[in-house]
Amino acid sequence: MEMQTPAPEVIVERQGALGRIRLNRTRALNSLNVPMIRLIAAALTEFENDPAVAAVLVTGEGERGLCAGGDIRMIYESGRVRPEEGAQFWREEFVVNSRICAFAKPYVAIMDGIVMGGGVGISAHGSHRIVTERTRLAMPETGIGYFPDVGATWLLPKAPGEFGTYLGLTGRDIVAADAIHARLADSFVASDTLEALIADLAALQPAAGSSDVDRAIARRASAAPATPLQHHLDLIDRCFAFDTVEEILAALTADGSDFARETLALLNARSALSMKLTLDLLRAGRRSASLNECLEREYSATLGMLANPDFYEGVRAAVIDKDRNPKWSVSLADVTPAMLARFANKDHPPLF
Repeated sequence: MEMQTPAPEVIVERQGALGRIRLNRTRALNSLNVPMIRLIAAALTEFENDPAVAAVLVTGEGERGLCAGGDIRMIYESGRVRPEEGAQFWREEFVVNSRICAFAKPYVAIMDGIVMGGGVGISAHGSHRIVTERTRLAMPETGIGYFPDVGATWLLPKAPGEFGTYLGLTGRDIVAADAIHARLADSFVASDTLEALIADLAALQPAAGSSDVDRAIARRASAAPATPLQHHLDLIDRCFAFDTVEEILAALTADGSDFARETLALLNARSALSMKLTLDLLRAGRRSASLNECLEREYSATLGMLANPDFYEGVRAAVIDKDRNPKWSVSLADVTPAMLARFANKDHPPLF
């Protein structure tokens, strides 16, 4: 019997004027590992240098989504005994995030279905970000004892008001209209129109530019359905405007509305250490001049994560045992400046 060669975890191909990157690790909801990151990096180089490619398109295979994030199971299993594996994954992933942001040709990401963590990193830094009625986007890292990375500390502060602070601290998943409001996406295209859009993009001339891609997307785009979260933007701006987690919790408590109580419940389930670190990184990102500056800071923080008990406990509860009941190491009152300082170690080669 002839043995079939398994399909690669990233399918790289040309379709007309499109250079296509199709994430194909469907059993893991296209979660990224080091081989996938390297295939994406090689594809970016190939397509950037190919004059017949007008634009790059990244999509996820399977029915569930674009990408559920990075391979945190690998980091969990190797982090204590082979920390260099996690460090290498983050280093290569962050460099790809930077390359996407600076890519010389239009970079189109179809953010259909689940888009979380590393999935945001390979989509929201692109020039053209498309969401659908099936999009469920989140940076849920405070729920696993981690922090929003892949350049999220550059992206989230650019959301209007304090919406990015809210998303980063709560880890709440959002839908299409909220993603567009947060400036993590640009256009809404119904899922049953995606194949027609891809055909339109593939039919572009090789010399097509960003404006040609804009027009192709605009022909298929429509208004994203409104969401209940949009009714709470004033409260979010008011309560998340502070520079300490304690003040944010106090403002939500004082507000007392149903939405404020729901938000408090979300925050109280998160790692206190992660929330404090996340807020510090988001405020530093707001003051930063470039994505690369934020990625350097995030990389320092990731190395600190390899010795953070909350990270291992959060991944255990969410991914390994799946009991959804993490036992965090410290309460909010017990988080000290010395604990946070562990995540600012710059004793490593720079990324850029």
